[in-house]
Amino acid sequence: MKRFTKLISHRPRFVLFIMTLLLIPSFIAYKLTGVNYDILSYLPGDLKSTQGQKILDKDFKNAATGMLILEGSDHEAEVLREKILEIDGVEDVISKSSTVGDMIPNEFLPDEIKDIFYAENSTLMIVKFSESSSSLTTMSAIDQIRNIESSQKYLSGISSLVKDTKDLIDKETPIYVALAVGLGLIVLSLTNESTIVPFVFILTIGYAVLYNFGTNIFLGEISYITKAIAAVLQLAVTMDYSIFLYHRYVEEKQYCENKNDAMDIAVQKTISSLFASSLTTFAGFIVLIAMRLGLGKDIGLVMSKGVLVGLISTVTVLPAMLLVVEKLVNKYNHKVMLPEFDRLSEFTIKHKKALFATFILLFIPAIYGSMNTDLYYNLDRSLPQDLDSIVALNKMKKDYNMASTHFIVVKDDLSNSNLENLISDLKGIDGINSILSVSSVTGVTIPSEFLPEKLQDNFSKNGYQMIMANSEYQTASPEVKKQVSEMKSVINKYDKDGYLTGEAVLTDDLTVISDRDFEIVNIISIAVVFLIIAIVFKSFGIPLVLIAAIELAIQINMGIPYYLNHTIPFITSIIIGVIQLGSTIDYSILMTDRFLLEYKESKNVDEALKISVKETSKSIVTSALSFMAATIGVGIYSKMEIVSTICTFLARGAIISMLVIIILLPAIISISFPLIKKTTKGLN
Repeated sequence: MKRFTKLISHRPRFVLFIMTLLLIPSFIAYKLTGVNYDILSYLPGDLKSTQGQKILDKDFKNAATGMLILEGSDHEAEVLREKILEIDGVEDVISKSSTVGDMIPNEFLPDEIKDIFYAENSTLMIVKFSESSSSLTTMSAIDQIRNIESSQKYLSGISSLVKDTKDLIDKETPIYVALAVGLGLIVLSLTNESTIVPFVFILTIGYAVLYNFGTNIFLGEISYITKAIAAVLQLAVTMDYSIFLYHRYVEEKQYCENKNDAMDIAVQKTISSLFASSLTTFAGFIVLIAMRLGLGKDIGLVMSKGVLVGLISTVTVLPAMLLVVEKLVNKYNHKVMLPEFDRLSEFTIKHKKALFATFILLFIPAIYGSMNTDLYYNLDRSLPQDLDSIVALNKMKKDYNMASTHFIVVKDDLSNSNLENLISDLKGIDGINSILSVSSVTGVTIPSEFLPEKLQDNFSKNGYQMIMANSEYQTASPEVKKQVSEMKSVINKYDKDGYLTGEAVLTDDLTVISDRDFEIVNIISIAVVFLIIAIVFKSFGIPLVLIAAIELAIQINMGIPYYLNHTIPFITSIIIGVIQLGSTIDYSILMTDRFLLEYKESKNVDEALKISVKETSKSIVTSALSFMAATIGVGIYSKMEIVSTICTFLARGAIISMLVIIILLPAIISISFPLIKKTTKGLN
């Protein structure tokens, strides 16, 4: 370790040169890393809905489906259909003509076909894409469809939704980073005596972010949510490391004649504490891999890796950069814009019983609010309502009374009578307004010779039959949940191996899985962080007290939407508690560590607490404000409600955790000290 720190501190330009060179392959790898914009693709593969989706993709080439409404005549629709079929990435376009042919006049069409393909002044076509909804080929195909000159048209469906999500995220992500950097610099400039040091901190984390994004290539691809928030989150949770190392370097310079030797000692003395500090944050992220929903694994791996990369950058890039710009750092100094915390330390101890009672009582409204906060699972709700795909979806609901489409896959050896009974029973389910299948055409008096050859490929292939059922109920609504349950029972009655899938069905499974994930990741994260703190402090009582304090902050944060009558995206409830626990528990660890140090010297609990509050509050406030600054701008700016909500919760959570720690924790420690003393090694 000494050889390592000596290299960094005595050859800073060489180290900085090597670390800068590493940015080149990192940037190339970052550009080559794929991005998945479809949350539903992260559902486990052992679900019947995802298995059914695979059959649709593999056997029916139905990887992604879009509903296209054209406000025009039959002839215009047919011309548009032919143009769309020429686009790379389009497998087929199902329309009235492709189903029953052009020889059947509209007035002779069965009502079922009319209901599906016609509404007042418009025609519906079903566009089947050959690749997945988030593939570049599908994205390009959607662009080309939208750019075809025609009468007014509307393209809805999950693939169209994914395309708009991609465009919005690609446009907003650079602004997220700019906001995080800009606001972070302002806070760091106000809370540090040097004007230059904040720029060095941000630049160091910039190196770490690019290294982290570059190494994502080994994961193959990352989710769009991870792409949107990872840089901002990494900036927020790893800023502490830079602050701690810099403060230690300033302290060591007072005792060393040579700045290089001072940096050498500073890195040696902080590297172990930085590693220990990063453990809880790392643990907070890594437990997300326990989620059945693959999105948790995606965020967990990227961000836990980001914590480690941030730590490495802090002990390599930061020391080298500080030494290189030392003269500038010393030249531009100013007064720190933070108050002294003498009065606060006196207040917390003087009113410790009242504050402890407040701590206990706050759990009641906090937990009640947290447990009753409403969640939503439908992806379209998290997007701006003026996006093309959302406008098209609303058009589908209004003109065709079609809010979602279900796909049923059954064996093709199902007898005609059973198939007819199955379809009849499905039609009888509340909210199902139309069904499209082979029998919906052949079941009427239309000679089979009029049916185009491709009809068989669309509805019957490789041992399976596919049925499309259109519903008037919106994805993730209570009505569609009941409808899906009834449909599963009907399908199971006629084919126990049958599948029900589609966006609404997948979202219904997402609801069940995410509720289970919420419970699992919270239990595991608390257990892991408890274990880490217990080992660090050799105590049973200390982790109980510290986790109780942070859990209050988390419950308050999660309960606020209930009292504000806000409904939040489901993913927020799963990841916020874990991240807030892992990233802000450091505040309480810092204060407790200083308290124990002071107590061992004075043997006076309250005096030790006063000193610890006074001496650590500045660091805690600086850290919390930096965390808030890195995330609040994105929370306010982003038009993606999932991203906006996550960042808003993180910003608010940092401030709530800070307030709980510097105001309530001293009182909690003082009142519960007999337990702490009895269960902590070395305090008796």
